[in-house]
Amino acid sequence: MADPYLNKLLGDGEEVLYVDRQHWFVLVRNIFVEGVALAAVLVLLVVLEAYLPTYSWGQPLVPWLWLILVLVVWPLVSALFDFFNWYNRKYVVTSWRVIQLSGIINKAVIDSSLEKVNDIELNQSFFGRIFNFGTVEILTASDIGVNKFQTIRNPVMFKNFIVNAKERLGHDSDSRGAVAKAAPGAPVQAAPAPADIPAMIERLDDMRKRGVLTEDEFQRSKQQLLQKLSEQNAQK
Repeated sequence: MADPYLNKLLGDGEEVLYVDRQHWFVLVRNIFVEGVALAAVLVLLVVLEAYLPTYSWGQPLVPWLWLILVLVVWPLVSALFDFFNWYNRKYVVTSWRVIQLSGIINKAVIDSSLEKVNDIELNQSFFGRIFNFGTVEILTASDIGVNKFQTIRNPVMFKNFIVNAKERLGHDSDSRGAVAKAAPGAPVQAAPAPADIPAMIERLDDMRKRGVLTEDEFQRSKQQLLQKLSEQNAQK
């Protein structure tokens, strides 16, 4: 389901490539810790009921209404809060940047530009490899320095999306630079030789396999090169 708040963060032409969250272990752990705290409170209530005197008018020290409130309402509200907090913490890879988005009502956003990403570190424990979770750290040249994504599910896929998005961004930048050099009055580069076109198609196919180019982009570029090859052969 689309996130309206995330859509507001996107710039013109920016695309969401991948969205993930922390592993469900994080949600279970938070609920378990709160369950232990609830059990401790219940034990305390039982001790107070057993060893402290009742009120002067004969009512028990711990009314049953409050006990029901503790047993039912508190765990339910706490579990719902943990779920929505987990659900709204998103790790997003776009065509321009990597975003950490958190918060239910108050939102917190941390960006890391793909252009400034210097290195990516992936850490997975033994159980992390079994249950497919881990920590990804992005080392950037920005003021943030390190952007850490803890206990993220599918960390290998998340890392690969960042690598592919960064490489694709660099490829697009090189393409825009080549177009800019072909300004009016600038020397026009010679068309590729017929012998070079199959090699260019092979390189494009390799980029498609690595996820740098989509299938549509590959097919479009391939058709353009084949058309140039056909035109050059017809001129001979």
